[in-house]
Amino acid sequence: MSPTFATPRLSVIGANHRSASLSLRDQLFVDDGAAAEFLGELRQGGLHEALVLSTCDRVEVWASHADPDTAQSLVGQALAARVGIAPAALSGQLYRHDGAAALRHVFAVTASLDSLVIGEPHVLGQVKAAHRLARDSGTCGPELDVVLQGAFACAKRIRSETQIGEGPVSIAAAAVQMAKDLHGDLSRSTALLIGAADMGELVAESLLSAGLGRLMVTAPRASRAEALATSLNGNVVGFENLREVLADADVVVCSVGTRNITLTAEMVSAALKKRRRKPMFVVDSGIPGDVEPAVNRVDGAFLYDLADLEKVALEGRSAREQAARAAWGLLEDEVAHFLKGRAARVAVPAIVSLREHCEAMRDAVLAEHPDSPEDATRLLLNRLLHAPTETMKSVAAEGPEWQAMEKTLRKLFRLD
Repeated sequence: MSPTFATPRLSVIGANHRSASLSLRDQLFVDDGAAAEFLGELRQGGLHEALVLSTCDRVEVWASHADPDTAQSLVGQALAARVGIAPAALSGQLYRHDGAAALRHVFAVTASLDSLVIGEPHVLGQVKAAHRLARDSGTCGPELDVVLQGAFACAKRIRSETQIGEGPVSIAAAAVQMAKDLHGDLSRSTALLIGAADMGELVAESLLSAGLGRLMVTAPRASRAEALATSLNGNVVGFENLREVLADADVVVCSVGTRNITLTAEMVSAALKKRRRKPMFVVDSGIPGDVEPAVNRVDGAFLYDLADLEKVALEGRSAREQAARAAWGLLEDEVAHFLKGRAARVAVPAIVSLREHCEAMRDAVLAEHPDSPEDATRLLLNRLLHAPTETMKSVAAEGPEWQAMEKTLRKLFRLD
């Protein structure tokens, strides 16, 4: 397959979590409000088809341009302007992919195979949002659009045929998954955050992001509880009322870390009795632990500490890595299919011209012999074959190109 015909005019220029520091990516970040102006600058510079993708992992421009060097120069200037440095100072921080390599990269990013967290479910939505912004800004032309449609189809196939997005990959995600397994829809659940250590806050944030219905916050220091409740949009409860509110909690996240037991088996047992044995998921994220280990022996209580959750997360990461290997195989298949389809479309204009040429000859001979189909078809064949026959004789007489032409001729008309 000829690269000239099959390879799209596509370039990717940017910085990601592997090539640039977080501080630089923060400086380069193009939010939705600034995207139209940024794309407008690229269009004014001559880059008429471009999309900007800004996430926590990457800041990239996907562009279609006849000259990749020009595309890189325009993007480099626009990004350097955001940081306030000379383009030359930024050039070593950026990478560039062109043609088939760029296509493979776009497919991989859209399918979340190039993310910091493989299989991260939000990436496809981020790419679709970037596509909409480019379309609204008038910088998503036919070349770029057909690439994106191919990327979306690839991502959909990978999601449906692999388990790339399944299984938690972080401690907080593992806690959310266990809570869902126990209680189902978290919108009907209440969580109680005890203490204000970082890991407890992270787990609470993840529960809220997963749709948690209600969050209560308490801590030995009332000021810390109030600040955290404000940050998380939760309700403050007095630490002295811990025993009473415990019965309302479907999920308890204990994150005090005072070297003293905050939650005892007796407290949990009493709460479960009030709950009529409706189960309670308890996360002990304190270091050292805040929950009495005997809680795990209380009927209806499910206690997980950081080591338990890390084990669940490791299993999730392992499952995703296995799925990723299968996903890359599907991606390579989709890239090959896209390039093959593109090469086939390149032939369409020539096919149309050939058909029109033959139809014109057919109309002419029918006009010359309207009453004799035999004479008309014989004349049509002679005229159709005259120019190709003369060309073949000429090429065969010259020698070197004849073998390739004969091979193409036999393939074209299936003479063998």
